[in-house]
Amino acid sequence: MAERYIARGSKIAARMLGGEMMVMSTTDSTFFTLNNVATLIWQAADGRTPLSEIVANKICRVFDVDQERAQRGADHFVDELSRHGILLVSEHPLTNSSQSSESR
Repeated sequence: MAERYIARGSKIAARMLGGEMMVMSTTDSTFFTLNNVATLIWQAADGRTPLSEIVANKICRVFDVDQERAQRGADHFVDELSRHGILLVSEHPLTNSSQSSESR
């Protein structure tokens, strides 16, 4: 399987509230509340770091989970959010990823 790079979309609203990351697509008003694992992926979605590296260096280390299982979960999460334009996915690094769209 080809490497995948992820970045946050530009037509989103995101905010950390009460320890939970909440993300909404402004295109179709789809709303997600992210769990701890999904939040780590979201925060690491810089367009330059391969998803497999995010899984290995962040998810597996923080949550002590098997890399294959963590990768399957990450792939499912990324696929779901990319369908709504919340995450952008590419087989090559994304140099113009939108990092200013997240509200802090």
